[in-house]
Amino acid sequence: MRVAGIIVAGGRGTRFGGAPKQWRELAGRSVADHAVRALDRAGLSPLVLVHHPDDAEQAAHAHPGLILAPGGATRAESVRAGLEALAADPPDLVLIHDAARPCVTPTLVARVVEALSRHDGAAPALPVTDALWRGAAAVQGTQPREGLWRAQTPQGFRFGPILAAHRGHPGSAADDVEVARDAGLTVAIVPGEEDNLKVTHPGDLERAARILGDRMDVRTGHGYDVHAFGPGDHVMLCGVRVPHSQGVVAHSDGDVGLHALTDAILGALADGDIGQHFPPSDPRWKGAASHQFLRHAKSLADEAGFRVTHVDVTLVCESPKVGPHAPAMRATIAEALGLSPDRVSVKATTSERLGFTGRREGIAALATATLVSP
Repeated sequence: MRVAGIIVAGGRGTRFGGAPKQWRELAGRSVADHAVRALDRAGLSPLVLVHHPDDAEQAAHAHPGLILAPGGATRAESVRAGLEALAADPPDLVLIHDAARPCVTPTLVARVVEALSRHDGAAPALPVTDALWRGAAAVQGTQPREGLWRAQTPQGFRFGPILAAHRGHPGSAADDVEVARDAGLTVAIVPGEEDNLKVTHPGDLERAARILGDRMDVRTGHGYDVHAFGPGDHVMLCGVRVPHSQGVVAHSDGDVGLHALTDAILGALADGDIGQHFPPSDPRWKGAASHQFLRHAKSLADEAGFRVTHVDVTLVCESPKVGPHAPAMRATIAEALGLSPDRVSVKATTSERLGFTGRREGIAALATATLVSP
């Protein structure tokens, strides 16, 4: 059974003030990106991101593999645009989610999907527990709260019926449950989650950051590499060509810094080592530039829902001198990993003339990498 997801990110967020809230930064990513990644981790595919026409650039950088669809003037029009983007190859089910709800969990997604085995539609909600008043500056009356619910998303439906409901709907609607009910569909209520808040006001960003911080998965990986010196007139160190009286003996370009850093990222992912991904016996990697290996490791981290937040490389050698080249090394690594240079450390030390590095027989590198999800 194919279950697709639509993330609605076409609003302007006038109550929030300033730039649209879905593109504000939250724990290192945009609010919308958190919502997209949550549905991706829950196994929904394909995913459609419906964006305001003015936000095409932000949408294009939200998450790899998304189907992008420009939205309409109302939420209902935007959702229909997302549904039409799936119509040529329709899924069995579709979940429609607000980009402004970045803290949705796979558990909640699974609860909605499970309910669709018995109902036309299903949506999460929380019962109203506070007393309800009517009035403006003063209380003018009370409203019974029995049978009242606080609606959430994702709201799930069988694809064909909800597409037909949106195509036949005459105007705007508060949400997709209203569109479905107007078309005669039955929508079941499933238990929502208090943490599945909708970012509406600036203070909601702080609360969402705390929620995501509590769920944060932080991993650290360690890498080590060594190469012997051999014939040549330079060495590659952290992506920079450094003049030297010798080269290194290696199958690829022998960049110990990038090799160690690649292994550090793979270690944090518990995904083997550089030799498993790029075997020295494979002629494809003869003389290969090691930044390919580093970018491959980063792509694996991206696919697993992690972002590299900080790296530290230590080069161990008597020569060549690393200090003059360290800024260029930091910039090269930062570019490859999509980091700012202040999150990249490159430093050097000697082994006090002890061991193979002390005897100038080769060069070694140690590296650590920190990965964070979500």
